[in-house]
Amino acid sequence: MATDNISKSSRVFSNFSAKITKVAGSSWAFVTACAVVLVWAVTGPLFHYSDTWQLVINTGTTVITFLMVFLIQQSQNKDTVALHLKMNELIASNSAASNRLVNIEDLTEEELAVLKKFYTELSCLSKENKDVFSTHSIDEAKQNYHEKKRIKQRDEAMGKPPFQTSN
Repeated sequence: MATDNISKSSRVFSNFSAKITKVAGSSWAFVTACAVVLVWAVTGPLFHYSDTWQLVINTGTTVITFLMVFLIQQSQNKDTVALHLKMNELIASNSAASNRLVNIEDLTEEELAVLKKFYTELSCLSKENKDVFSTHSIDEAKQNYHEKKRIKQRDEAMGKPPFQTSN
């Protein structure tokens, strides 16, 4: 019962934040915000640029910003989870992709740095082989590189021309 209430309130908040985020990101919201600031600025002389006049805009913008941070963050969190799930599906459905990349968002910063190092190395290997359009998983990249290097050395020793890739 309590779980149903949490799910329902979470769903309501999720829908609410998605709608507000969409509206807040529209050109109409920007025009409205500009109009409010313009009205505030024009009324400055009417209120003799008083502390209250300044406090109105400061308080208004602070409150709106404070609330929008939470709404936008909730909407971004939902979008991020959806994107991760889509990427996980693509990785899991591709037999050539490394399944170690599924749920990569759960890794620590240190683990991500190690993984990035592997991909940087993979990129360097592709550039070195002038084969930037080939694809490999992390698991097979080094093996393929060393095999290509061995074949190239063997061919050079036999006097064969180097393997050329077509563009």
